[in-house]
Amino acid sequence: MSTPTATADPRDRDAAGPSPAEVAASLSIAGLVEVDASTRRRAEYSTDASLYRVPPLAVAFPRHRDEVVAALEVARSLGVGLTVRGGGTSIAGNAVGPGIVLDTSRHLTAIRDLDPEARTVRVEPGVVLSDLQRAAAPQGLRFGPDPSTHDRCTLGGMLGNNACGTRALGYGRTVDNVAQLEVVTGAGQRLTAAPAATSPLPAALAALAERHRDAITAHLDRFPRQVSGYGLHHLLPERGADLGRALVGSEGTCALTLEATLQLVPVPSTTLLVVLGYPDVAAAGDAVQSLLPHGPVAVEGIDRRIVDAVTRRRGASAVPPLPAGAAWLFVELAGGSLGELQAAASRLLADADATDHLEVADITAARALWRIREDGAALSSRSDAGDPAHAGWEDAAVPPQRLGDYLRAFDALLVDHGLTTLPYGHFGDGCVHARIDLPFGPRGGPDRGVGVFRRFLEDAADLVASFGGSMSGEHGDGRARSELLSRMYPPEVLAAFADFEGVLDPDGALNPGVLVRPRPADADLRLPAAVAPAGGFTFPEDGDDLGAAVHRCIGVGACRADRTERGAVMCPSYLATGDERDSTRGRARVLQEVVDGRLVTDGFASAELHEALDLCLACKGCSVDCPAEVDVATYKAEALHRTYRGKLRPRSHYALGQLPRWARWAGIAPGLASRALDLPGVARVARWAAGVDQRRDLPRFAAVPFSRAIRRRPAGDVPADAATRPPVLLWADTFSDRFDPEVAVATVRVLEDAGYRIEVPDAPRCCGLTWISTGQLAAAKRILRDTVDDLAVHARAGVPIVGLEPPCVAVLRDDAPRLLGHDDEAARVVAAATRTLAELLTGTEGWTPPRLDGVDVLAQPHCHHHAVMGWDVDRALLESAGAHVDAVGGCCGLAGNFGVERGHHDVSVAVAETALLPAVRAMASGTVVLADGFSCRTQLDQLADQPAVHLAQLLADHLD
Repeated sequence: MSTPTATADPRDRDAAGPSPAEVAASLSIAGLVEVDASTRRRAEYSTDASLYRVPPLAVAFPRHRDEVVAALEVARSLGVGLTVRGGGTSIAGNAVGPGIVLDTSRHLTAIRDLDPEARTVRVEPGVVLSDLQRAAAPQGLRFGPDPSTHDRCTLGGMLGNNACGTRALGYGRTVDNVAQLEVVTGAGQRLTAAPAATSPLPAALAALAERHRDAITAHLDRFPRQVSGYGLHHLLPERGADLGRALVGSEGTCALTLEATLQLVPVPSTTLLVVLGYPDVAAAGDAVQSLLPHGPVAVEGIDRRIVDAVTRRRGASAVPPLPAGAAWLFVELAGGSLGELQAAASRLLADADATDHLEVADITAARALWRIREDGAALSSRSDAGDPAHAGWEDAAVPPQRLGDYLRAFDALLVDHGLTTLPYGHFGDGCVHARIDLPFGPRGGPDRGVGVFRRFLEDAADLVASFGGSMSGEHGDGRARSELLSRMYPPEVLAAFADFEGVLDPDGALNPGVLVRPRPADADLRLPAAVAPAGGFTFPEDGDDLGAAVHRCIGVGACRADRTERGAVMCPSYLATGDERDSTRGRARVLQEVVDGRLVTDGFASAELHEALDLCLACKGCSVDCPAEVDVATYKAEALHRTYRGKLRPRSHYALGQLPRWARWAGIAPGLASRALDLPGVARVARWAAGVDQRRDLPRFAAVPFSRAIRRRPAGDVPADAATRPPVLLWADTFSDRFDPEVAVATVRVLEDAGYRIEVPDAPRCCGLTWISTGQLAAAKRILRDTVDDLAVHARAGVPIVGLEPPCVAVLRDDAPRLLGHDDEAARVVAAATRTLAELLTGTEGWTPPRLDGVDVLAQPHCHHHAVMGWDVDRALLESAGAHVDAVGGCCGLAGNFGVERGHHDVSVAVAETALLPAVRAMASGTVVLADGFSCRTQLDQLADQPAVHLAQLLADHLD
């Protein structure tokens, strides 16, 4: 089948039309209060979670439905497009547009009239699905569909794409759970879109349904996951003549949702997860049709390649035991008693033809297994070889009875094109997710991989059509697949689609480029450009290319979700401000535009970039909590390095960024330095000179640094058998040496109790942390060179190195090899030898920790500890000693120099209020607050007047 000729670019009228400033002014005049046409904001919204880049003219944040209607009127009067966006998680390019983008997620978040008897609720389009689920849970209800992005996707987006998720097999798609919609059409008409019995279908649409009846009945709604195109079958009288359901899945091209009345379903009293093992993913697909008669709520398929990706990225402990096999089906049964479900599972197993199986009734254990599937979209963002894997053909669906054969044919198609993927998906519905290692960017040759993409899309579309399938099974067609609809539908169906949009949006104002008048699928692609090294960080996982590194962000938006309850850190500034600018994704998008150079034109010195990076705490939480491992802390340091090379820097870079240098000088007379800072006038001037907020207390220098005290240690304090003990090098960083030596002293006690002989470096050594965080990378490399070379002497001799301050340990483990080069032998051996205190102690044979029975611990793991080393070892050590441990997710908000810098105080406090300070206020009397990070202890002292201790101090206090 030939590919249709693409229509003229809908943006052509915008190119000769109003400027961003004119659009913003018109929106403001129309009554929209929050409008932003800045280059930085346009960069943040230039792409969603797809491959596509379409910078808007302006972004607005409507506060109520009248502002949505007003924005539409402005778009129509100016002749520019209007695209509505929720969480920005659209994978097919459904939520980017060339004119006005309306972000509903900031203000249109009301949940109203939750009726447990009628099982209905009214919601505004910006409501996040997880928020609705929390509101409904006390009534024993939930919204049925549950996409993996549930903690950041919005109901408006789900309506736009007809979202489905894992349990749509049991509870239906979004369209199956809609009672009615309040909308404004592209023509500006406000309607109640509902079944005809409630709200009569407009005459023009009723006539359309009759005119195209034969095409609709022959080609639409052939199987549940046939999502591509418009749901015109809902307009037929025998289907209720329901305009509301016909609009679900229309991707904002015909009407805008102002409010939705949704149906809720009961939460099952009992669930049982049955995991079935198969020799390969196609065999798992073959088995699906025999499982469906047993009435499962979900049948999800994953391939070993997904499991291997989780193991590589999260460690072996992240993957619970699975049945034997190379592919698995996760089958959930629900309702009734556990005994009834186990009996149902036995009947299912008899038909499953599985090589092995596992039954999981425990909710926590089941949740750990489901998490593998939930993070699948982003965990599969890298191929087995480590190359980027892309969306664009990631959710095709076929009738479930043909799934196995389709998977075999699809695998053969990939081989023919020299591509690979990590398949998984909603196998019970015949829907397959597959991010593919398309060779975009410099590695793709002269056309940067666009030709490969084009040829593969056409062949893949023909393959799905030959199986009677759908180009999209739940993500919508968007820019990725709209052009391909002619390969799936005959001309008479496409004509019906065009007539439908023509009635509701005759001028094509809404979401131009999607569905009826599509942009070419290979147009507007967001292709990474190469960035030459600049003597700063290396990026070995990305071919030593910063451009490829910043394109790790695939836009899934996990940085917008509050996951602090599960111990995550990312993204603390977004949780404090709620502004896309302050999300990991927002910063990555601006960085991508800096690299691209068309929208943000001043490179790394651009004001837009520094605005985006200003509130980044450099916590490194994104490097582990982002499924794509976007590391904005490193990108920020690299950007500052590129910006200020050979130039005058902000005052705080010279003061806070070189704090260890000033600490050494103050160490000549620490008492005098501290007393001077007690003088109000001196303290104010010192804060101003250092770029420190006047509300911050300045740190006091220790009277005797640890490095001096340990060398003057009386011989009688050294264990008599020290010479025969195994050595450990205790590396006291600047903070532990000059500001809080009590931590190092306690560490000596604990290590000697564990049977070690303490060694220290010949001279105090710094890791360069503060230079790194302020982008002074040339100096940081010089400092690290000396430190690493010194420590490497011990590491080569097999002596473990114990660090005390988590971010400094993280520098040796992570930053040093990337700054000095992964081929640097000294950096490698030091990274391998460096331990946290807990890591060393838990690996010490014959040592048992002091008993902590009855001790309640509230722990604030340092962000870098969480991101680089992981805090599970510390938790395990404390619990093995008998302590009861609660760990706080999120960041303390001080984050090194961030929280003390002028202009950051209020956000620093707001970050602390996300999780840490509420946990401290709620803790029981007598609870020990544990915080290994100097910044964390300082923040607790200054904001909560709460003392906190290091792990070494807690253990030392309980030694016999």
